[in-house]
Amino acid sequence: MRRILVRLLIALVLLIGLAAGAGWYLLSGSLPRLDGSVTVVGPVAPVTLERDVRGTLTVEGKSRHDVAWGLGYAHGQDRFFQMDLLRRVAAGELSALVGAAALKVDEGHRLHRLRDVARRAYEALPDDQRDVIDAYRDGVNAGLGALRVRPWEYLTLRQSPQPWKGEDTLLVLGAMYLDLNEDGTNHRERMIGQLRATLPSPLVDALLAPDPRWEAPLDGSLSADVVLPGPEVIDLHHADGTASPSPAPLPELPGSNSFAVGGGLTADGAALVANDMHLGLRVPDIWYRARLRFPDATAPGGIRDLNGVTLPGTPALVAGSNGQVAWGFTNTWSDWMDFVRVERDPSNPSRYRAPGGWATFEVHDEIIDVARGEPRHLRVEDTRWGPLAGTGADGAPVALVWIAHDPHAFNLGIMKLERVTSAAEALDVASGAGMPPQNLLAGDREGNIGWTVMGNAIPLRTGPEGTWQGYAPPERYPRVFNPQDQRLWTANNRTVGGDAFALLGNGGQDLGARARQIRDDLRARTRFTPADMLAIQTDDRAVFLTRWQQLLQAVLAHDDGSLAELKKLTARWQGRADVDSVDYRLVRTFRQNVREAVLAPFIARAKARFPDVGWSRGAVAEAAIWAMVERKPMNLLDARWKDWNDLLLAAARKTADDLGRLPGGLAARTWGEANTAKIAHPLSAALPAFLSRALDMPAEPLPGDTDMPRIQGPSFGASERFAISPGHEDRSYLDMPGGQSGHPLSPFHGAGHDDWVHGRPTPLLPGPAAHRLALAPEAR
Repeated sequence: MRRILVRLLIALVLLIGLAAGAGWYLLSGSLPRLDGSVTVVGPVAPVTLERDVRGTLTVEGKSRHDVAWGLGYAHGQDRFFQMDLLRRVAAGELSALVGAAALKVDEGHRLHRLRDVARRAYEALPDDQRDVIDAYRDGVNAGLGALRVRPWEYLTLRQSPQPWKGEDTLLVLGAMYLDLNEDGTNHRERMIGQLRATLPSPLVDALLAPDPRWEAPLDGSLSADVVLPGPEVIDLHHADGTASPSPAPLPELPGSNSFAVGGGLTADGAALVANDMHLGLRVPDIWYRARLRFPDATAPGGIRDLNGVTLPGTPALVAGSNGQVAWGFTNTWSDWMDFVRVERDPSNPSRYRAPGGWATFEVHDEIIDVARGEPRHLRVEDTRWGPLAGTGADGAPVALVWIAHDPHAFNLGIMKLERVTSAAEALDVASGAGMPPQNLLAGDREGNIGWTVMGNAIPLRTGPEGTWQGYAPPERYPRVFNPQDQRLWTANNRTVGGDAFALLGNGGQDLGARARQIRDDLRARTRFTPADMLAIQTDDRAVFLTRWQQLLQAVLAHDDGSLAELKKLTARWQGRADVDSVDYRLVRTFRQNVREAVLAPFIARAKARFPDVGWSRGAVAEAAIWAMVERKPMNLLDARWKDWNDLLLAAARKTADDLGRLPGGLAARTWGEANTAKIAHPLSAALPAFLSRALDMPAEPLPGDTDMPRIQGPSFGASERFAISPGHEDRSYLDMPGGQSGHPLSPFHGAGHDDWVHGRPTPLLPGPAAHRLALAPEAR
């Protein structure tokens, strides 16, 4: 019997070993090849792929066509699954890969029919752009096909990757449109319509009003002070009915930063451009570090040397430097979509009223494939303005007009930045780039700096409400070039006023506190180095919250002693969103509680008619809320409170109660406890915990928060962080979270992440080559 048990044990160990070996073989089979030589079909001349110890890729070839092919080969081996997710998200095709769990996302995105838009845009591209996309496409498919085993994510999902198409590169742009334009929902406009249908117009105006005390536009224009409505408009405190319930927590607003200084403020006379684009954080990071080198007669030394970040799925250098000019982006959060009220013909529901008479809906039966399930059918009714997208506040159907529905808004015009020789030339490129409109900041080696909006589809709203009359010509694009003080900044805030602002509109722009802090940081120095730019990017001083700390202390002065610990812990204001800060977390929570209490009656009134109403981006109501707690108008106070001090004390008490009941009490409530990293691979939640831990980034406490330059949430933050002096790239830096690779066995998995966490600069330029793969064209 003992001998049988021993044999069974040996057999079990062998089976476990074989299973582990098979698993290792399969998992390692999807690692990209890093060294040696491969004969390929596609490039005209040899291409080399070098990687340093962090995995930073250098692609060198004899033409931009060949470099695009080589970059595609690397992306296809390193990042195909992430590229696949981007194209599927845009096209509404996720369910075909992951199953019914993605149906809601697919239905929301399939409404826009972006695959059809991308296909038409691809067919309309200029020959030179299509040539680069096709070279990139062929490189992607060659790289994917050269893997011994398909990427490990497809093994987990029991799926096979589908080849990359030329139109898929433009679908990746579609994914960015969704990410940067409210997921294509026009939620802000819908919310405003719901508020106006349930609240007095002067009150809605106040709730949406900007706060001039925090604005920092480039042109210095400031908005008027908020005007609170009087009791003749609305009187909550003496109204009949029950007090309003507390609403769900209001969302915090993420954002990106870019800033630049001119050559008069640097030692070498070159501009300095800093950029940290904030997006959802994941493993691997959305960007892919790369250096692209190819001959160019207009470049220094005859070699165009591009350094920065690429977006897997596209062949372009998105942000970085070409050796003569550096550039970066932030989202404008201007107004790129509208609703148009649609009148359906009561005698013929297949028609709608249009200028000149009745028009027929164009109906599309969108079939959404579902892995391991039955296909779903989605009926999309299209109008001349866009697809029907629900109903307006009056119950009438509305069509969504959005720049992303137009193939004109998709191209690779961004690649022209790779060859510009001056900041002025970079600004000239902006109006022709088919991409989600962005704030472009550029600086050159001669010391010039400039700002404009990059994107070729700024609507002209000169027709009836919600309709457009084409797009703005290049001469209408606002720009700032070489300002007198040699400083520029953007942080998703309003950048300009007057006619320029009327053209761009407000699609949920930031309050401005972050932009103002960056501006003030820039004005506090007269000379700049890359290290000074990093200090601004990692500035976690809570300037915005300081007045809330002062308010809390004033409120607690009237406390009966029950909140003594809260008063003590917030009396000494360190004023930083540091991981060990208790005072910051307590004051922040107090502000959130006050905001919810002040807005509760207004949200409750809207929810009574529109249960789905939700506070949207850009509607922070900071000006109105602060004006209320300062002026204490009784007509705007919810009937549940006897006076404004009662509301403020209740908010303080809720802060103490909610946080004090947690282990260790109030004194243990550090900001790092709440702001702990959750930077995960998209599939990690479906894997066993021990595998997820190996795949995801460490759950570390992170400094920073909203309304300060170092914007940081658990899974949202700087997707890259750089400062570049064009022509002096050897003194520049580029940090990136999550590492270059999402493969758990890759030596580049998580490489550089620790520098990003701790705000240490990683050199922009690659280090010495640790790996070299030669791609040799097949003899013809």
